[in-house]
Amino acid sequence: MTQDRARRPGRDDRRGGAPGARGSRPERGGKPERGGKPERGGKPERGGRPERGGKPDARGGQERRGGPGARRTDDRRGPRRDPEQRSADQAAYDGPELPSDVTGDELDPSIRNQLKGLPEKLAARVARHLVAAGRAIDDDPELAYQHTKAARARAARLAVVREAAGEAAYAAGHYAEALAELRAAKRMNGVTAYLPIMADCHRAMGNPEQAIKLAKSPSVANFAPEAKAEMTIVEAGARRDMKQFDAALRTLEMAPLNSKNRAPWVVRLRYAYADTLEAAGRDQDALAWFHRTYAIDSEQLTDAAERAEALEGRLG
Repeated sequence: MTQDRARRPGRDDRRGGAPGARGSRPERGGKPERGGKPERGGKPERGGRPERGGKPDARGGQERRGGPGARRTDDRRGPRRDPEQRSADQAAYDGPELPSDVTGDELDPSIRNQLKGLPEKLAARVARHLVAAGRAIDDDPELAYQHTKAARARAARLAVVREAAGEAAYAAGHYAEALAELRAAKRMNGVTAYLPIMADCHRAMGNPEQAIKLAKSPSVANFAPEAKAEMTIVEAGARRDMKQFDAALRTLEMAPLNSKNRAPWVVRLRYAYADTLEAAGRDQDALAWFHRTYAIDSEQLTDAAERAEALEGRLG
């Protein structure tokens, strides 16, 4: 999963739509203030060593013990968590059961290298969750997301883990979580390849303006053709969300629709263009571009053939 950074955004494009470390434990009541040693046989001075049975309070005296109404004087421990919340947190930390045949060695070496700062057993557990997530992401994205949550609970300070969590959350339809995780990963490693997915998350959350803003980021100009095509599809989709069909078509027309390359990104560009033409009411043009899409879609990534047949039936 994390080996292929630019997961395809716009999971609905084929239908014409949107393509801790734990807190440190407080000291046990703290040390009492230094007091003078009492003379032999006398009582300790205030602030000195307390008599048995109590701890010094903030004023140097003794804290009351026991009793259901006894007030805690050490507020640094924070509020007690609800047992149900603790149970949910523990379940997320444990994660789904790991397949017995997953060792973690299947992880790409470049990713394994990023786990080397963790203790050996912890790194192995995180690696196994990442591998399991990568296996499940296409068929069961929710399961993949739960695996990445378990990895994140153990290694939240690693960009590669936050990236995996963001990609799995996106695939599972948890768009707010995906956006948060990918933002965190981008802050950690400065990678801009996440921008198309982040923009599509904004679309899914009903913020097309933010998607367009990300599409205009200066770094997009330096993207590889595939990533640039994905951002174009997302931007055009955001324009469609705002009912700006002409602007969506212009956005797609600036992309290499007529490229002789038969790569999947060209197929997706053509399909998005045909779909937008139909949405704009230009059925004849849409029919032509569905045929042009089908002509290069040897892997049947789209339903261009079915869309063309449906249009032909409607046009007579």
